Amino acid sequence: MTEPVLECRNVVREFREGGSTLRVLRGVDLAVQPAERVAIIGASGSGKTTLLQIMGGLDEPTSGEVYVHGSAMHGTSESAKGDLRNRYIGFVYQFHHLLPEFTAEENVAMPLMIRRVPKPEALERAGALLGRVGLADRLTHKPGELSGGERQRAAVARALITRPQLVLADEPTGNLDAGNGEHVLGLMLELNEELHTSLVIVTHDHSIARRMNRVLVLEDGVLRPSG
Repeated sequence: MTEPVLECRNVVREFREGGSTLRVLRGVDLAVQPAERVAIIGASGSGKTTLLQIMGGLDEPTSGEVYVHGSAMHGTSESAKGDLRNRYIGFVYQFHHLLPEFTAEENVAMPLMIRRVPKPEALERAGALLGRVGLADRLTHKPGELSGGERQRAAVARALITRPQLVLADEPTGNLDAGNGEHVLGLMLELNEELHTSLVIVTHDHSIARRMNRVLVLEDGVLRPSG
């Protein structure tokens, strides 16, 4: 049996609001296999983004366990979480989060340089991947000089530059028009197949969800198979 790339076991997340406790996640179980594409859908405020942040170690569950490539993401130090993220996970958000003072090429190269890849090699690899996503003539442009679709394609390239085993995407096309959204999604699916990267997408768009291997609904704090 192949080891899951990501595993959540009975994940609970509670928030204190005034004198009361709001339980957003009530015991989420999930196992994502290598190269699998999973969509998580649910109503606004159902906890989809909270769950994604817990998967990526950006938030800590109140209780429960999260494993990435067999290593615990929960209950560990921030440096250990950062190491797991950099080794195994790429993130794509609705907003690109590119650093405004750096060029597209430098932004995409950043995760490699964090891994201490020499800067010339990191920039060369970033330039090649930006070419793959149609930005070969935008390497030296800063985010403010790129269109919304170009910025999001650069963000996808940055997420995939380390060839991560897992990509976590939060409404990755939610801020784009239909044409750019289709381009970005098509790119993510193409690279998912080529790099055998597992993909977990949080989305409210059912047309995106239908293109995944599995669709799960987050409802009343638990994940259930869709329909």
